[in-house]
Amino acid sequence: MEYRSLSKKTEELLNQQVAMEAKASAIYLGMASWCERNAFEHSAKFFYLQSDEERMHMLKIFNYLNEVGGQAISPEITDIPQDYESLKNLCESFLNHEVSVTQSINALMSHCYQENDFITINFLQWFATEQREEEMTARRILDFFEVAGDEGVALYMIDQSIGNLATSSEEG
Repeated sequence: MEYRSLSKKTEELLNQQVAMEAKASAIYLGMASWCERNAFEHSAKFFYLQSDEERMHMLKIFNYLNEVGGQAISPEITDIPQDYESLKNLCESFLNHEVSVTQSINALMSHCYQENDFITINFLQWFATEQREEEMTARRILDFFEVAGDEGVALYMIDQSIGNLATSSEEG
């Protein structure tokens, strides 16, 4: 007899979210490497921390799946970008990726509402709140480019500002 708290479809969708979070971690690791190679050391620190955070998100869902009688599947990660046109382009990619993660979380929650899976909805609420914060941070970074531009000394100042975001997230 199988004892489970979630449907097979919910298990499948949660495993897809595990894969998305793992890929986000790998993408942000690639972004950190690009930043280091291009002398944006403060931005590199920020994206290393983002990579760690996404891995933590992955593990949180992974553990939840196993706790509720599902089977968490370790994802295969491929096709990770390693190069960007500019720091601004990289940060635009960051925002676009965060928006896609938000959309995925919203779709997963919508599915759980249809299934009356309130335990999983409660679990996912933390992720919905987290995504609002992640998108806000990404938009704030892009605002730096709007205010300062994207050349010369402005890039140095933006790199410093992104590094300050990393420091404040470590403290909070």
